[in-house]
Amino acid sequence: MCMIGKYIDPFTDFGFKRIFGNEKHKNLLISFLNDLLDIKYPIVDIEYKNLEKLGLNLADRKAVLDVYCKDSKNNRFIVELQRAKQNFFKDRSLYYTSFVIQEQAERGDWNYQLDPIYFIGILEFSLDSTNDKYLTKVQLCDTAEKKVFYDKLTYYYIEMPKFNKDEKELKNHLEYWLYFMKNAAKLETIPQTLQKDKNLKEAFDMANFLALSPDEQFAYQMDMKARNDYKNTLDTALEEGRKEGLKEGRQEGLKEGEKKAKIEIAKKLLSQGLDNQTIQNITELSIDEIKELK
Repeated sequence: MCMIGKYIDPFTDFGFKRIFGNEKHKNLLISFLNDLLDIKYPIVDIEYKNLEKLGLNLADRKAVLDVYCKDSKNNRFIVELQRAKQNFFKDRSLYYTSFVIQEQAERGDWNYQLDPIYFIGILEFSLDSTNDKYLTKVQLCDTAEKKVFYDKLTYYYIEMPKFNKDEKELKNHLEYWLYFMKNAAKLETIPQTLQKDKNLKEAFDMANFLALSPDEQFAYQMDMKARNDYKNTLDTALEEGRKEGLKEGRQEGLKEGEKKAKIEIAKKLLSQGLDNQTIQNITELSIDEIKELK
């Protein structure tokens, strides 16, 4: 099993859902969303919704969201944690919000009025390497007038590799949360600045590895193992691809190495019982390619 510190990593699927997808501790997600979002009225309560959103017919692809919830004002929130780099993550976020839009359709007479939707992508990679801004807010805009055209569909992208502040540099409560997400697994004690905050203190208590049941500890260790296997396999295959590409003087070597890495990762994830859709989200292989590996 993997070496585990005092606190679990909030930037794992298990850790994120335990802390922010927990009905009994929904005040933590409410605190994070209120810090992040530009909304007229603060969120006072949320209702967690079904994570599996189906399309219009059985042939449509299923979307599985990390956290999907609605507040008392009918604002809808999708929170998606993405560890592996995906070339089409922007497309993916649009695709996910399409399910939440269609869910609001009413039978019979309907005037097409929609509730506001907020998509929050917390990424372990950079979408844009041309700047060092860790937070990006996106809305539909009138390009000629340079103003918001439609304010009910909003995307927030948090690029964690660009958030490199230490404890003394934290400026606001949102940065407290981001510091917690990025550093909790490396800490042995709660930083003094964060100890004073009730929600952050509760989040650290939730992240305490020894507070997990034996089954939860095992599930977390398997999550960490899959993460480490993915990274190590990808790094090895990419390095082999680079060597091959340099040796042969062509770009195809790099692409071939990356392809081999994704196939090896898919095989390991299949052996751990993960479903095809999850493996596709991680590796970007097609469903047909994954089925062939079985």
